[in-house]
Amino acid sequence: MIATPDQDYDASGLLCPLPVLRARKILAGMSKGQVLRIVTTDAMALIDMPHFCGQTGHEYLGTEDVGAAAVHFIRRGEVSA
Repeated sequence: MIATPDQDYDASGLLCPLPVLRARKILAGMSKGQVLRIVTTDAMALIDMPHFCGQTGHEYLGTEDVGAAAVHFIRRGEVSA
């Protein structure tokens, strides 16, 4: 595990751009420094999640592969999502 999550969300089965949109909504309700763990099955999320973080001021902590899913870890940044 890359970081201990403060919040989890399973976006399995959702296609681009829904995983990023869900991450944005969840992060908006979190405090700075908290970590979101989001599970995705859409291959585009491997590109979209780091890009989203770079554009919005969140810190992309990395990804772990778990079977057919990718587990992304994002630390809430200063900027509102």
